[in-house]
Amino acid sequence: MVEYIQSALLIISAILIIISAIGILSLGKDTKNKVYARIHIVGLFDIACIIAMIGLGQFLLAGIYFILAPFTAHAIANAYWKREDRENNSELQNIVEDVDENHPFLHPKEKMQALESENSEKLKADERFSVTTLEIDEGE
Repeated sequence: MVEYIQSALLIISAILIIISAIGILSLGKDTKNKVYARIHIVGLFDIACIIAMIGLGQFLLAGIYFILAPFTAHAIANAYWKREDRENNSELQNIVEDVDENHPFLHPKEKMQALESENSEKLKADERFSVTTLEIDEGE
């Protein structure tokens, strides 16, 4: 009887994983807040993994995962909201980045884009990379 319950739990988790995979793949490129949509869909993966662990008899691991998964999802969403989500975060919409022109490592984004577009016209894909080999004599 226990084997049937374990099999049923594994089948349920497999179905949830398939549904989640279809959901992730069906997100279009024009989807607003794609990061949040992905985190929401990954929640189904989390539940499927917890059900699979319970089905395999790993109760402690399932409990730990049940507790830690929401914290990590929240941390990712919060980090994205605070630092990268310019569409939703009004504090990030009007940021102007000041870069010193004489700094050896930091360059303005516009300057780098202009250099990349200038170089892409001049160089072909084959000329950008060179491969060298080193011959080693095993007798030495």
